[in-house]
Amino acid sequence: MPTPALARRRGLGDGLALATFVSLGLPDGMLGTAWPSMHRSFHVPVADLGLVLLASTSGAVAVAAFVGALVRRLPASWLFAAGLACGAGASVGFAVSPGFGVLVAVAVMFGLAAGVVDGGLNTVVGLSGRRRLLNLLHGFYGVGTALGPLVVTVAVVTGSWRPAYLVLLAVDAALAVLWALSRRPSPRKGPARGAPGVPPPPTDPGPRRGAVTAGIVVFFLYTGLEVGAGQWETTFNRIHLHLPAATAGLATFGYWSALTVVRIGLAVVPRPPRHQSVVRVGTATAVVATAVIWWQPGVVATLVAFAVLGGALAGVFPALVALTPARLGDRRAQHAIAWQVGAAAAGGAGLSAVIGALIGAGGLGVLGPAITVLAVAVTATGIGLDRLAPASPQGRAPARH
Repeated sequence: MPTPALARRRGLGDGLALATFVSLGLPDGMLGTAWPSMHRSFHVPVADLGLVLLASTSGAVAVAAFVGALVRRLPASWLFAAGLACGAGASVGFAVSPGFGVLVAVAVMFGLAAGVVDGGLNTVVGLSGRRRLLNLLHGFYGVGTALGPLVVTVAVVTGSWRPAYLVLLAVDAALAVLWALSRRPSPRKGPARGAPGVPPPPTDPGPRRGAVTAGIVVFFLYTGLEVGAGQWETTFNRIHLHLPAATAGLATFGYWSALTVVRIGLAVVPRPPRHQSVVRVGTATAVVATAVIWWQPGVVATLVAFAVLGGALAGVFPALVALTPARLGDRRAQHAIAWQVGAAAAGGAGLSAVIGALIGAGGLGVLGPAITVLAVAVTATGIGLDRLAPASPQGRAPARH
């Protein structure tokens, strides 16, 4: 049993980690909602959202290969404080950007920040075996993505999208200071198993050949679907469905809220479903929801389908992270999870950019078929990964707390 002091420190660390995931979700929820106003401010085509996303993902992918080593060698608090400080700087750049070229350049900083913080926290918590905390982290990411459209909508309705990024600046700066002030032990000093920021001793049930690559592909496609649908929904609602700005923003809030509520629900239910079941049911439901968006039987039905899609995808990412140590063993998973998060950043930005290019060529009506193809691809590759590298029954079971 942990001592009261260790339990207190763990509780404070968990709370700070959850707040940090809110800050990670905020910019992802804000950008798509702000884009209909931003592209008019900079006089660029609507499809150029893809360039901003590609710039962001280049930063995230650039650090993905190093995050596992950084988590092992540096105190977690220093690493996360540095990442959040970078995010705060990017927020300033967005708020004062005089032109589109500057905006694209600053987006790289957002990617660097997300790569360090997202990859680091997923690696630490994924290896700790704390299943509920992992779901809560991604649930709180959903809190950020759900709040992001509301922050932007308020800013747009009152005059400009730019002040929304000053709100993000305040959040990131405050969290950076809190991480810097937190006194958390370094992994090199060997504190107790399960302490915040410390991976447990490695076990290795025998990695299967090709599983690392297959897992990277699944994360790439999955996040392309989740982020692509969320980033383009507001533009789709405003231009294709002809909804006013406030209604379109609230509809996007519904997508991210559904994702958030289901993730938190999976974290608090007394008997959480198996990770494999979460992935299979979620991806199959996503295929149905995206098909309805493609069909567009009516405005209300289409908006409801977006919300169902968010709920269906909610548990997939944390379940895939939690399954990685059981597929690969802890030693290899320490690096693989960081690579998967980097691939997720690449998929979220890269595939959203591809969707943007398709929209530029064929109009917003192609959003439905594009995300349907992605949903089918995620389902198929997830089944393939299960057959290639099923979770080992000898792998370390997640701790139940």
